[in-house]
Amino acid sequence: MTPLVAAAVLLAAVTHASWNAIAHQITDKLVGFTLIAGGGTLIGLAMVPFVPFPAAGAWPYLIASAVIHVAYYVLLMRSFRLGDFGQAYPIARGTAPLVVTMLAAVFAHEVPDGWATAGIAVSCAGLTGVALWGLRGHRPNWAAIGAALATGLTIAAYTVVDGLGVRASGSSLGYIAWLMAVEGVAVPAYALYRWRGQLLGVLRPFAGVGLLGAALSVAAYGLVLWAQTKAELAPVAALRESSVKLCSCRNNFAGQGAV
Repeated sequence: MTPLVAAAVLLAAVTHASWNAIAHQITDKLVGFTLIAGGGTLIGLAMVPFVPFPAAGAWPYLIASAVIHVAYYVLLMRSFRLGDFGQAYPIARGTAPLVVTMLAAVFAHEVPDGWATAGIAVSCAGLTGVALWGLRGHRPNWAAIGAALATGLTIAAYTVVDGLGVRASGSSLGYIAWLMAVEGVAVPAYALYRWRGQLLGVLRPFAGVGLLGAALSVAAYGLVLWAQTKAELAPVAALRESSVKLCSCRNNFAGQGAV
């Protein structure tokens, strides 16, 4: 991984941590997800006319990623309902790079060298340490931990699928624009069904903060997608999770969850 790519991933990590902090200002998580996912769709649609259309080979990956992201949102919201996710969330993010390493070896034929493997192990161990620190003095919430592990599998799945898809697309900007346009529809559609005629009234108080979070989310993942065209998937995934250390440490001390 070159210094430029590493800097881009670290910038993505900081941006990811920033939109997580913004999301914490929205207490109703469905409201937060609706604004961030819906805002991402609007941003993606606004980008579409100005970016290259993804190559045909990228579309199976893009559609699969959109479906996996919906599963990710569902599992994440379930984890919030189960409670104590501030301790379980680092497990989700900590397991993802390990699974990415295995999936990338099988599907992308990428086997990290010794130094990269050590870096991935350190990153995952650090996140596990954050989780154990958060669990000190408390009985583990096994239901939340199980949901976190399932969430980690979806993170790993869309990471590898998007890594392969963006490489096949011919344009990281084109891929992120269409991915955001497609994947973000499901959560607002569910919110529209749940709140029916009250949707705008429910969202309006948080619209500004939610849309800012959406812009930061798109920027963060766009940087990661670009990095995946320049470096192996597993080291990018591990370095990206440095943002979760920032979020999780803050949230464990504050007694809150993470997005």
